[in-house]
Amino acid sequence: MPQEKISIIGAGHVGATTAYLCSLQELGEVLLVDIIEGLAQGKALDIEQALSILQRDATISGSVDLSQIAGSRIVVITAGLARKPGMSRDDLLKINGEIIRGIAEKILTFAPEATVITVTNPVDVMTYLVQRVSKIPPERVLGMSGVLDSGRFAAAIAKKTGLSPSQIHALVIGMHGDLMVPLPRYSTVCGQPLTRLLSPEEIEELADQTVHGGAKIVKFLQTGSAYFGPAAAIVEMMRCILQGRKKILPCSAFLNGEYGQKDIYLGVPVKIGTLGVEKIIELELDPAEKAAFDCSAESVRGMIKMLKDAHLLPQ
Repeated sequence: MPQEKISIIGAGHVGATTAYLCSLQELGEVLLVDIIEGLAQGKALDIEQALSILQRDATISGSVDLSQIAGSRIVVITAGLARKPGMSRDDLLKINGEIIRGIAEKILTFAPEATVITVTNPVDVMTYLVQRVSKIPPERVLGMSGVLDSGRFAAAIAKKTGLSPSQIHALVIGMHGDLMVPLPRYSTVCGQPLTRLLSPEEIEELADQTVHGGAKIVKFLQTGSAYFGPAAAIVEMMRCILQGRKKILPCSAFLNGEYGQKDIYLGVPVKIGTLGVEKIIELELDPAEKAAFDCSAESVRGMIKMLKDAHLLPQ
C-alpha cells in the first residue's frame, strides 16, 4: 500500500529529529529538505541505516531541491534561525519572515494540496504568513505551539506532584512566547482540576516554569534551542492528520471571530483530523484569562503589522 508523503523543510535538530520519529513510527515516506548541500542527504542516510538496525519499514530521503515536496500530504516547516541566548522569539521576526515567505511561495507552486505545520518562530506570525502567501485554506495550515507548551506544563505538574504524566492533562493557549496563557482551571490531575490540588503560589510557579521552559533550554545549550520536545509535538499533530485520530490538541489556528479575535493565528484547543483543523473548541474564559489571551493577541497583531511594514505579507 502506498505511503503518504511527509516533507520536512529544514534538516536542523528539530527537522531531523522529527524525520527520525516519523520514520520510527512508520507514518509515511519522509523527505528531508535543506538548502545546505549534503545536510539533508547525510541525515536521511544516517536515519535510513538506523531504521535498518531497528527493523522499521520506512522510506526516507534527503534533498536540496524544494520542488521535490510535490505530492506531499503534509509539509512541516522547521527552517529558519534558532534562538540564541538572550534572544526572544520576536527578535527572529524579520529574519525568519524572509525565509518563511520564500518557502510558502514554493509550497504554493509545488504542494498546494498539502496540510502545513509551521514550527519556525515566532510561530503564530509565521503560520499566518504561510497561510497568506501559500493561499492554502486556513484549516490546512496549523502552527505547532500549544502541544509543546502544554507538554511543558504537564511535565512541570508531574514533577511537582510526583505523578505519572499519563495522569495529567495540561492546557496552554495564546501565543507561543512569553505571553502564552497556561490554564490551571482546565488542567487536570487524575480528572481533578489543578486549582483543587495546588495552592495559587504553587500554580504560579509551575506556570512560570512553563512560560520560560524554552528559554531555559536555550540557556543550557548555549548554541541552540529545544528539539526533542518540538519534534514529539509535531509527530503528535501529524498522527491525527494521517491516521484520523480526531484528538483535541492546542495548536496555533486561524480565528475568525472565536474568542473575540479575527484574522489572526493563536493557540487554542482544536479538533484535528484528516482535514486539518475540523473544529475550534471555544472555552469559557474568566476575566483574567480573557485579558491575558487578548494581551497575547495584541502582541501577535503587532508582529503581523511589522511584517506588513516590511512588505513581507501580501497587501
